[in-house]
Amino acid sequence: MRELPADLTPADASLSIGDLPSDPAADTGHLHQLARTLRLEERRVLGFPGNLDFAMEDLAPLLGVFFNNVGDPYSPDASNIGAKPYELAVLEYFAVLSGAVPSEVYGYVASSSSEALLHGLATARHTLPTATVYASDQAHYSVRRACDLLRMNVVTVASLPDGAMDAEDLRLKTTGRRRPGGGAIVVATCGTTMRGAVDDIAALRAAAGAAGRVYVHVDAAGGGLVAAHTHPQPRWSFAHGADSLNISGHKVLGMPVPAGVSLARRALLPETQGGEYIGATDRTLACSRSGLASLLLWARLRALGRSGMAALVSRCQEVAAYAVDRLEGAGADPGHVPGSLTVTFTRPPDWVVAKWHLACAGTLAHLVTVGHVTYAAVDELAADLVAARWQAAA
Repeated sequence: MRELPADLTPADASLSIGDLPSDPAADTGHLHQLARTLRLEERRVLGFPGNLDFAMEDLAPLLGVFFNNVGDPYSPDASNIGAKPYELAVLEYFAVLSGAVPSEVYGYVASSSSEALLHGLATARHTLPTATVYASDQAHYSVRRACDLLRMNVVTVASLPDGAMDAEDLRLKTTGRRRPGGGAIVVATCGTTMRGAVDDIAALRAAAGAAGRVYVHVDAAGGGLVAAHTHPQPRWSFAHGADSLNISGHKVLGMPVPAGVSLARRALLPETQGGEYIGATDRTLACSRSGLASLLLWARLRALGRSGMAALVSRCQEVAAYAVDRLEGAGADPGHVPGSLTVTFTRPPDWVVAKWHLACAGTLAHLVTVGHVTYAAVDELAADLVAARWQAAA
């Protein structure tokens, strides 16, 4: 018998789909139990961005309707069974949030922030077809994956001790690379994966100028909503020189499904010819897109309002500051970029990592104080870190 690859996990036999229909009541009960189990575990998920503090059960009737946002958010489609007006309201919110004039940017609600990043880099490649991509050694892995898909050459740029891209290293790496039609595509990060650092895109644009024309895409998946409500605001947005950006819809805001928002300067996108059905106007990557995601984003944003979103970010930042203090007291050597929701600390024993679902890289672990992370959870983690130190010393 042929052996399975080492990285392939066989499906749970109890979940297999057979020839005959299953018992709907039993399956529904199973799924309800799964939801209850995950709900109990959520309070201890400290290491991964994704605000689990939301209540949208009253929107359950939406699951009985098919919402298909076909093609371009700004154009009608013949089926007319989507939720495009709600998507446009969401896009306007994020455009203003990210320092753009809504009419000057094109956007859409994507299945994830990684898809939105791919859309931004595809726009960058259309704008500068032969340019090299420059990304930090702290960039999310989806950046390299997107560049692989688009067959774009990537040069890695060093980061500073706080995790932000080193503008001087970018300047050195772009110097001498100028050629006709070349230029540089800089992928900046607003909220780096491990440390939560924010790249200064104005400084990066200036540093890359030696290569010729510069296109700046900002991966603001985890940090865009935070940066927009931080004072003073870091230089991360369209107002500071971005050409396109992506923001997560679930990491800070809180959603029952992943979603992302892609925004790009409208003047940079290729022109399309509209037509009926097979020639429909569409500059998204997905074509058929989830109208449900747009509705959930709209409902969540409406429930908070701009003031509520600012208050949510402020509370999360306060919990991050509290975590720095408590982890310092626990002897965990915490690190924190001002304004960020990410707090790094010395990697603890495996039992602490598993209990609190911590994200780790080498000798570092981190927690991300999104909405469901409470002061009490931080206290419990700090107590476990002290206990781990005592165990190690015994």
